Amino acid sequence: MKKTLILLCMVIALVILPFFINHGGEYGGSDDQAEGQITAVDPHYKPWFTPLYEPASGEIESLLFTLQGSLGAAVIFYILGYARGKQRNDDRA
Repeated sequence: MKKTLILLCMVIALVILPFFINHGGEYGGSDDQAEGQITAVDPHYKPWFTPLYEPASGEIESLLFTLQGSLGAAVIFYILGYARGKQRNDDRA
């Protein structure tokens, strides 16, 4: 019981603590950092293609990225669940 309580407190601290830490920086993705490095190495670099759709804001871009990841995870776990169910069915037969 004591071990569970300690672990629960640690999880709660990990969830709440980041709200109080001020690191003074701005959140940016690896795409922004890569673009900065490419520009530093070759200022005349031109991208090979342009995006088909440019989201109106960073929040929409994050939403679409999250949806993409969620759908991918759903497909993977559906396949794993289907395979496990099929294996159980074969074991019973």
